[in-house]
Amino acid sequence: MEDVCNGDVDLYCAEVEDTPPTPQSGCKETQMESLLKDLGLEQHYNEKISLSTVLQIDGKTITDEPVKCNSDLPLYFLKKLMMVNVTARNVKFISGCDLNCDAASGNIGLDLDKLLNSSNTGNMLNPLDVITALFLCSDGFVQQEMALKMSMCQFSVPLLLPSCDTEKCTLMLWAMRDIVKKYRPQSLSESKGFIEDRIVLSDLPMISFVRLGECSLSKSEILNKLLSNSQQYHDTFVHGNMECGDSPRRISNGLVEMTWYLPCGNKNMDLFSEPVAVANLRGEIASFETQYSFLCQTSTAVFVFFDNLDSECRLLTNQHQKAQIFLVGNCESKRFSLDALKKVATKLGLTNSNIILKTKGMNDADFVRNLRKTVRDVVENPKMKMPIEQMADIAHELGILVDEDSPECQTAKKNADLITAEIQDNLKYKEAQLPRQGQIWKELTCLEKEEFRLRKVGSENIEMYKSNLKVQKKKLRGKQNFYNISPAMICFINAISSPGIERSYFLKWMRINLDNLSREKLSGLREQYKKKCKSSENKEEIKDIDRQLSNSSLGTEHFFREMGQIYEASVSLPETDPSRQQLQHLPKLCAELLLDGFPLELVDGDASNIPLRWVSDVLSQLNDLVAPKSKILVVTVLGVQSTGKSTLLNTMFGVQFAVSSGRCTRGAFMLLIRVSEDMRKVLNCDFMVIIDTEGLKSPELAQLDDSHEHDNELATLVVGLSDITIINIAMENSTEMKDILQIVVHAFLRMKEVGKKPKCQFVHQNVSDVSAHDKNLRDRKLLLQQLNEMTQAAAKMEKKEENKRFTDVMEYNPDTGNWYIPGLWNGNPPMAPVNAGYSEAVYELKKNIIQMLGNCESTNNISEFTEWMSSLWNAVKHENFIFSFRNSLVADAYMRLCTEFNKWEWEFKKEMYTWVTNAETRISNFGKFVVRSENHDMKEFLACLKSEACTLLSKWEIKLLKNLTEYFKQTEGHVYLVEGYKEEFSNSAKSLRREIERSVFNRITAAAEIKQGMAELERVKKNHTEELDGRVCALVGKCRKKKVKMTDTELDQEFEKMWKETVDALSFSKQKATNVFTSVSHSLRTNISHKGSCACEVLSQKSLHECGLEQFKYTAEGMFNKFKKFFNMQGHTIAVQKMADSIISACSQFVNDKVDKKSNYHDTYIEEILLMIDERLKNNQELKTGIEFEVSLKQHICGFAARKFQEMHEDFIHVNDPYRCLLQNKEKFRTDFKDVFNERDQCQKKAQEFTNKCLKPAVEDFVNRSLGPDIIGEMQTRYEFKTRMYFQYSILLDLFTNGDFEKYLSYICSYEDYVKEWTLSQIMEHFSNPCKAFEFEDQHIQSSINSINNAINKAKTGKSDNLKTFVKDICKELGDKLDIPQDALGAFMILNNAVQEQFAYWLIECVKEMAQALREKLKRSNIEVKLKDLNPKPQNELFTKLMGCGKQCPFCKAPCEAGGNQHTEHWTSLHRPKGLGRFRWDVTENLVIDICSSAVISDVRFRCDATKGEWHPYKRYKEIFPDWKIVPDVSLQASDYWKYVMANFNNEFANAYKAKAADIPSAWKNITPEEAKRSLKESFNIK
Repeated sequence: MEDVCNGDVDLYCAEVEDTPPTPQSGCKETQMESLLKDLGLEQHYNEKISLSTVLQIDGKTITDEPVKCNSDLPLYFLKKLMMVNVTARNVKFISGCDLNCDAASGNIGLDLDKLLNSSNTGNMLNPLDVITALFLCSDGFVQQEMALKMSMCQFSVPLLLPSCDTEKCTLMLWAMRDIVKKYRPQSLSESKGFIEDRIVLSDLPMISFVRLGECSLSKSEILNKLLSNSQQYHDTFVHGNMECGDSPRRISNGLVEMTWYLPCGNKNMDLFSEPVAVANLRGEIASFETQYSFLCQTSTAVFVFFDNLDSECRLLTNQHQKAQIFLVGNCESKRFSLDALKKVATKLGLTNSNIILKTKGMNDADFVRNLRKTVRDVVENPKMKMPIEQMADIAHELGILVDEDSPECQTAKKNADLITAEIQDNLKYKEAQLPRQGQIWKELTCLEKEEFRLRKVGSENIEMYKSNLKVQKKKLRGKQNFYNISPAMICFINAISSPGIERSYFLKWMRINLDNLSREKLSGLREQYKKKCKSSENKEEIKDIDRQLSNSSLGTEHFFREMGQIYEASVSLPETDPSRQQLQHLPKLCAELLLDGFPLELVDGDASNIPLRWVSDVLSQLNDLVAPKSKILVVTVLGVQSTGKSTLLNTMFGVQFAVSSGRCTRGAFMLLIRVSEDMRKVLNCDFMVIIDTEGLKSPELAQLDDSHEHDNELATLVVGLSDITIINIAMENSTEMKDILQIVVHAFLRMKEVGKKPKCQFVHQNVSDVSAHDKNLRDRKLLLQQLNEMTQAAAKMEKKEENKRFTDVMEYNPDTGNWYIPGLWNGNPPMAPVNAGYSEAVYELKKNIIQMLGNCESTNNISEFTEWMSSLWNAVKHENFIFSFRNSLVADAYMRLCTEFNKWEWEFKKEMYTWVTNAETRISNFGKFVVRSENHDMKEFLACLKSEACTLLSKWEIKLLKNLTEYFKQTEGHVYLVEGYKEEFSNSAKSLRREIERSVFNRITAAAEIKQGMAELERVKKNHTEELDGRVCALVGKCRKKKVKMTDTELDQEFEKMWKETVDALSFSKQKATNVFTSVSHSLRTNISHKGSCACEVLSQKSLHECGLEQFKYTAEGMFNKFKKFFNMQGHTIAVQKMADSIISACSQFVNDKVDKKSNYHDTYIEEILLMIDERLKNNQELKTGIEFEVSLKQHICGFAARKFQEMHEDFIHVNDPYRCLLQNKEKFRTDFKDVFNERDQCQKKAQEFTNKCLKPAVEDFVNRSLGPDIIGEMQTRYEFKTRMYFQYSILLDLFTNGDFEKYLSYICSYEDYVKEWTLSQIMEHFSNPCKAFEFEDQHIQSSINSINNAINKAKTGKSDNLKTFVKDICKELGDKLDIPQDALGAFMILNNAVQEQFAYWLIECVKEMAQALREKLKRSNIEVKLKDLNPKPQNELFTKLMGCGKQCPFCKAPCEAGGNQHTEHWTSLHRPKGLGRFRWDVTENLVIDICSSAVISDVRFRCDATKGEWHPYKRYKEIFPDWKIVPDVSLQASDYWKYVMANFNNEFANAYKAKAADIPSAWKNITPEEAKRSLKESFNIK
C-alpha cells in the first residue's frame, strides 16, 4: 500500500502501511485462504478458471445488479475487464446493511464525532488483492486474456506474481505474450513509420520503482502523474486515493506490476521520446528481497522511494545490481534525515542527479517534472535494455518461477518451434509445406463455380461440358492426393492431437511464432495498402500490394486450411483406400478445438470458397460431441473493412479470432461460446455462434479484383446463417455506404425469399455525443431512405419487384435498430486507454442482442446450421441466388406441412364421404317406411340435406384454416421457413371445400331425383304385391272351405291357376327407356354454345351416335399447318395425344364407376364429365390445340359415355320391371301359401328370410362402402403415399431396384397408367394377407350387427300390434345406416303370420349366423376380389390425390410435386435428360442429353410452341413458363439417377423412340448404382 502524500502524517502512514505479517507459512496460508474464501475462489486455487467459463453467456452477463458482497467481485471485475471497461478496478460496493443504516440515519442531526469516526474502508478489499487472487486462480489463457485487456485499459499488469502460501513469486512471461504494442519513436517521426512488436520481445529499457521502509509519498500516484501528460491523466497503478486503494493489502504485497510508456512521435505530446518499461514493486523491499534483486538485475534504473534511510543500508549496498540507483525522498516527512541520506549517497557513489527530493513548498507538479526529467535522461541514454523473455534466465537464477516452465507449455513450444523454425520466406514455405491450398485450390474453386454458372460453355453441349469439368476436378484432386503430407503438417497434426491443455498451448505458440514472423513485412505492407487506398490513383499498385499481403500472410488458419484440403482430397478416394481411412479422425480433432474455443474457418477468403465436405464433417463431429445439447444461435458482424468489426466482437463477447498479423479477417470464421444452464432456458440454445467476416471492400477497391461478387456471396452466406446480423456502417462516407448497403439489402432480400428472417442492427461507430441518438434522427431517416432505394434496386435485380421498402424485406425500426458507439480510444494512442463510453455502449448493444436472441422464433441445431450453410453456399455459387436456392430444411419443413395438410384433407374427405354415403342411404330408404325425419316431400328432404351438408362443410373449412393457422404458430419444425406457402394452402383448403361441396350436391341431387323417378314404379310394384297378397289369402280361404286335406300337387295347381288369373288381371305397362343420347347431346351443346359459331359448326358436322366408337387420334390441322416450320410437329402431336389419352382415361374411369353402381342415369353425370374435361384442358392450355380439337375430344368422350349410360339405364329399367320383380318372388309366394294353408310355424323361416334377403345384402353393401376409405386411410400411413415427393421417390426407387427397361418406358411414356398400376400393386402387396383387410371389414360387420340388435331391442319395447309394424320399426331404426332392398322387404311382408316374440328370438339368432357366415366369406376372399366391389376405388382416390395438379415440366415432362391444389408455382425435385422425353437433335437424330436443371443456368436457347418457334434463352424461361420454377441441381450429383438410367438404357430408348443413341458423356458412364441411388435420396431430401 502506498502512503497518502499529505504533509505531516507519519503516524497515520505508519498505521496504513501494510507491514507484512511475520513470515510464518501457516499464517500466510491462512491469509491467502481467508481472502480466497471471501472472494468465493477457494475451489479455483487448484481447479483453475478457464477461458470458456469466463466467456460463457450467463444470467450475470446481461444484468446490471450491483455488487453486494466480496464474492461478487471476481466475476464483476472479469465481466468489466473482458469488455475492456476502465472502471473494472472500482471494486467498492455498498452492502445491504450499509444501505439500511444510511436510510435509518437520514434524519439524524449534527454529530461531528460520528463523522470523524466513520471509516470508508470497512471490509472493502483492495483492487490489487482481487487482481492477484484472480491471476492465482486462473489458467494461463485467462491470465493472458486478463493481461491483454488490462494493457488495453492502460492498467499495469503483473510482472512478478506473489503467492504468499509458498513465498515464491512467478514471472508472468506467458501472461504477457499476447500483448502487442504499436508506437512511433522520435527517430521515425519524420518518415511516419512505426514499430509494432510483441511486448515481451521488445528490447526496451526498464525503470523500476520500489519503496524502502515507510514512505509518506504515494509512489503509485506519483508514477501515474509521471506517465500522464497534463491533458490525459490516467490511473495506471492503483493508489491510496482511488476507490478502495486505501484498503489494507492482504496478498498483493510482493507484486511487481509493469506498464509501458510508448511515444506517438509528436514532440509536443510525448513525455519521453523513446519507449520505456516501468515496473512497480508493492510493499517494501526489506520484505521482498528476491523481487528487489530481480529488478536490480533487469532494470536500467531503480528509483527507491524513502522517508528515513538506515545509514548501513544493507539492501542498497549489498546488491550486485546492474541498475543505476536513484533515491526519491520527501523532505517534508518528520522521519527524513539529511545525514543518513548523505552517508548512503556517498556509500553508493551517487551524485545530485541520482537524488530527487520533494522539498518543502514544492508542489506535486514540480516534483513530478523533476522526476520526469531524470527518467527522461535515463531513457534516452539507457545502460541496459532487456526484453522480458530474457528476464526468465535471471528469474531462474533467483529461484523465481516462470509461468512458461510448465511441461505442457514447453512441449507445445518445442513442437511449434519445430514447425516455424524452418520458415524463411512465407510464400515459398507455403508452396513447399502447404501445397494443396494454393493454386490448386483456387483452380478447383473456379471449376466448382463454373459447374454452377456455365459461363464459358459457348456452343459446347452442356452435359459434355459439365462432364469435362468433372474430369478436370478429378485430376486436380488426384494432384492433391499425389502430394505426401509435408513434415510441417505431420508435426502440426500430431501436435493438435495431444491432450487438451498442451494442444491449446501449441496453437497459441504457433500463432505467436507466425505473427512474429509475418509482422515486420506485413505491417509495412498494410500501411502502404491503407495509404494507397486513400488516394486510389495507381490501382495496379494497390492490386499488387493486396496480392503481396495475401501471399505473405501465414497464420494457423493456413495450416487448418491445408488440413481441410488433405481431408477433402482424401474423400475423393475410394472408401477402402488406406490413405482415406487414416485421415478420418481429422474432422473430430477440429471439432474438439472448436469446442475448446478456437475458431473454424468457414469461408477461405483467399480462394473465396468453402471446403464444404471438410466444414460439414467438422460440424457433424461437433454435433456428435455435444449431442443432445446442440441448439445454437448465430450472431454475425458485417461492414466495410477496417471499421473495427473484430474489435466490436472482441469487446462484446471477449473472443479473439485467430487471424494472421497485419491482416484484416480473410473470409469468415466461426467460434462457439457456451451458454450457461440458467440462460439456456431463456435463449433456448446451448451455444452462441459468433461469425466474424472479412471486411466488405469499398467500391473503388472492389473494382480492382472483381470482389463485388465475393462480397455478395459472403454477405448472403453470413446473413443467411445468422439470427442477428450487426452491420457496421460509417455515415460520413455516403457513396461507400450506399454500395455496402446494396450488398447487405441484397442478402436480406434473398433471405426473405427463401424463408429466413434474420434480425438486423445497424452500428454507427465513432459517434460520441450524448445526444447522438436524437441528433442523428435526420441521418436515420436518410439511412432508411437509402435502404428503401437499395431494396428497390435489389428487388429489380432479383426480379422480386413487389418489395418496395426495406421494411417489406425484414422487421426494422429506425429508432430501435440503430446503435451509436463512441470512439474506441480515450485520447491519442498508444498511451490512450479504451474509452469507457465505448465499453458501456457495446455492453448495452450486447444486452439488446441477447434479449433479441431470446425472442427468436426458432433455433437451429448444429446439423441444421450445417445444412443451411451447405444449401446457401451452393445457391450463391449460381448467378441467380433466389432462383437457385434449395435447402433440405426448407424441403423438410415443406414436406411436413404437406404431410399435415394431406392428413387434414383426408379427414375432411373421409368425414364428407361417410356423410354423403349415409345421405344416399337415407334418400334410398325415403318413403319405404316413415323415417325419423317426418318429412314426406322429397324436395324438402333434399333441401334439408343440402343445408346439413353446408353446415358440415363450413365446420370443416374453418377447422382446416384454424389447423393451418395453429401450425404456423408453432416454434418447432422450422415452420417459419415455409410461411410463404401459407396463402397457397389456405386457398387449397377453400378450393377443397368448393370441390367437395359440388361433388356432394351432385351426388345427393342425383340420388334424390333417381329416387323420385322410381316413385311411380315403386307404387305399381307395391300395388301388385298387395293384390297378390289378397288373392293368395282368398285362395287359402277357398281351399280351407273344401274341408278336404289337399296334397302339395293340388295346392300347386290351385296356386298356378290363381297366379295366372292375377297376372292377367294386372296391367303391366312396359317401362319406356329414355334416350340418353338426346340428353347428353343437349348438355354438350349447352357446354359448347358459348365457345362461338365455329365450335357449334364443328359440333353439327357429326352425330353423337357416331362418336366414341374408335380410338381418339389427334392430327394437327388448320392453323398449325401454317406454322409447321416453327414447330416440332411430331413432339407437339405426341404431347397433345398424351393429354387427350389422359383426359379420356379419367372420364372412362368416372363412367365405369357410375356403371358399377348399377343405378339409373342422371344428367349431373355428363355435366361432371364436361367439367372435368374443361378443367384438364385449362390446366394444359400451353398446348395450343384450337377449338376443333376441344369439340372432337368432347364428342368422342360424350359418345362413349352416352353409349355406356344408355346401357346402364336400360339395365336399370330391366332390373326394376314390375312383372319381372313379381315373377322373381313367385316361388316365395307359393311356399308362403302352403305354409299358411298348413298352419306351419313361420317364425324361424321368416327370420331367416328377413335376414338373408333384407339384412345381409344391406350389411354387405355397408361393408363395401366403408372399406374403400379404410384402405385409402391405411395406405396413407405408408410414407410412399404421404406426399407427392415421397410418392415420386418411391416409384423411382422401385424402378431402379427392378432395373426393367420396359417399366421405365411405361413410366415415361404412359405416366398415368403406370402410376395407377403401381399404386394398385402397392395396395395388393400391402393387403396380400387377407387378415389385413378383414380387420377393417370385421369392425364394420360388428358395427352393423350392433345397430341391428339395438333396432330389434328398441322395436320390442315399442307398441307394435303386428309383425309388419315390428319389422317396419326395425327398418326405421336402421334407415340412416343400411340400405334395405325394397323388393325383398315388400315380398317378405306378405303372407306373414309369424309370432312377434318368437320371430324376434329367431331373428337375433339368424343375425348371429349371418355375421359368422359373412366373416368366413370375407376371410376367404382376396384383396383383388374385394377391390372390384369397392366404391370409391382406393387406387383411383390415391392416384388423384398424389397426381396433384398433373402439370409436367415443359422441357423434360417430369411431374409437378407441389403440395395443395392451389399452388402458384409448379416444381419437381428431379429433372431428367430431355432425350428420355423423345427429344432428339434435328440433324443427327441423336437423343438429347441436356437436363433442364443445367440448361436454365446456361446461355443455351430453346424454342417450342410457346415461343412461337422463336429462340429463347433458357435463363429467361420464366418469361415463357411463369408458373414453373426449375431450380438448378441441389448439388452437381443430383441428376445422377437419370444420367445413370440413360447411360445404361441408351440403345433401348433409341430403339423405342426410333432415334439414334445419345452421345453419353464419360462421367455418366462412371456413375455407380450406389451414387445414382444416393442422388435420388438427395434430390428428394430423404434422410
